[in-house]
Amino acid sequence: MSFIWPQLLLSIALVPLGLALYRWLDRRRRAAMAQTGLGVGSGTVRRSVGLRGRIPAVLFVAGLVVLMVALARPQATVDLPRSEGIVILAFDVSGSMAADDLKPTRMEAAKAATQAFVQAQPAGVVIGVVAFSDAGLSVQAPSDDQATILAAIKRLQPERGTSLAQGITASLAEIDKVENPPPTDYYTNRSPAPTTSPAPVPAGSDSSALIVLITDGENTQPPDPSAAAQAAANRGVRIDTLGIGSAAGTTLDINGFKVHTQLDPAALQQISTTTDGTYYAAQDTQDLTKIYDDLGSRLVVKPESIEITALFAGASVLLLAVGGLTSLAWLGRLP
Repeated sequence: MSFIWPQLLLSIALVPLGLALYRWLDRRRRAAMAQTGLGVGSGTVRRSVGLRGRIPAVLFVAGLVVLMVALARPQATVDLPRSEGIVILAFDVSGSMAADDLKPTRMEAAKAATQAFVQAQPAGVVIGVVAFSDAGLSVQAPSDDQATILAAIKRLQPERGTSLAQGITASLAEIDKVENPPPTDYYTNRSPAPTTSPAPVPAGSDSSALIVLITDGENTQPPDPSAAAQAAANRGVRIDTLGIGSAAGTTLDINGFKVHTQLDPAALQQISTTTDGTYYAAQDTQDLTKIYDDLGSRLVVKPESIEITALFAGASVLLLAVGGLTSLAWLGRLP
């Protein structure tokens, strides 16, 4: 158990002072009763009243201690089940994404579509962002912080060539980090244990994980994207491809060279078909938010810190109430 305001636990030190004050007042009360003759009685009666008289005081003091603990705002770590889904947005940031056959450019059109998609997702979905050109790089680890995800998307800019395989491989690595986090190892110089390839599973069987490959589909760099798509299929991860661009294409001026670029829907359809995913054409970007309809969820158990101040406050009120009522019933006064 931890505390949000641990400094307030020092107030418990006031309890012994309160007890000393209570005993002093009790002795004065008994002395006054003895002087008036109200305290005279059989030894049996005096012992009985004295024994019962301590119980309300103990309850009252215990209630005060629990109340002081509640003021420190205690927290407990509990394992809570929750539904989660994982979406990796894999952005093509190659130079061809600067083409303007989608207005204002392919890259800006892709950003607009995916920003709307991110904002439409429920809290249980964690979203990561991968950028790929001739290499794949995670620019935002999977998170449920939509503001952070949107900021990562806005920073993306067109760069070099295109390797679809690198984007898929980097996306699978991010999914693996979420589904199979590495154990804590305090011995950093220990050699890592050898890993074995998991047995293939049916394509699309991991309904809680999804890669959205956002690209014009023109693969200009090795390795072969079909092998990377098959690796995703063997893990059951679907790849939905979003084709950015037009079939007619456009011509770019890159460093004085004229380069024609156009959408390659066949390559993207093959990737989606291999992984049991879906291909979306550029004109359907407004329907990107519907991708979540096919995204399942998995029940996971995660430790979370929960504030339990209310439990301690309720317990303190109960102890104080019982102490007060027993004191009134047995002694005719409050402790």
